[in-house]
Amino acid sequence: MMILGVYRFAISSAAFQSLKRQSEYRWQEVNRIGADPALQFTGFGVETIDLEGVIYPHFKGGLRQVTLMRAEAGIGKPLFLISGNGNAFGKWCIVKISENQSVFMKDGAPLKIEFSISLKRYGEDAKPGIKGIIQNVLKSI
Repeated sequence: MMILGVYRFAISSAAFQSLKRQSEYRWQEVNRIGADPALQFTGFGVETIDLEGVIYPHFKGGLRQVTLMRAEAGIGKPLFLISGNGNAFGKWCIVKISENQSVFMKDGAPLKIEFSISLKRYGEDAKPGIKGIIQNVLKSI
């Protein structure tokens, strides 16, 4: 389904049910005498991805899936995000992980773990010139 760093989201481990992606673009208002303000594009803003999914640890994947996600986040470095069909999304940072455990066994182990991961795109340094602008635009597609 998708790879984030070394962590694999898959049907056999942690499958995500939804992917929400938001992109912001910066426009600055420029006041003009005798005319309405103009807007000037000044670059890309924050881009985020939110993943939500469910883990059934006794079916496949085990109880340590969210722990592995947290370990990946705790490295403190941006991670490459690649979809299952090979689409490279670039570098992303894990900024939040949430989990909700439910349906417990006698020993307290959960049979169902719902999780969500919030990612922010890691801002690469802009490349100068028209070639760099085109490359940055193509990366955002």
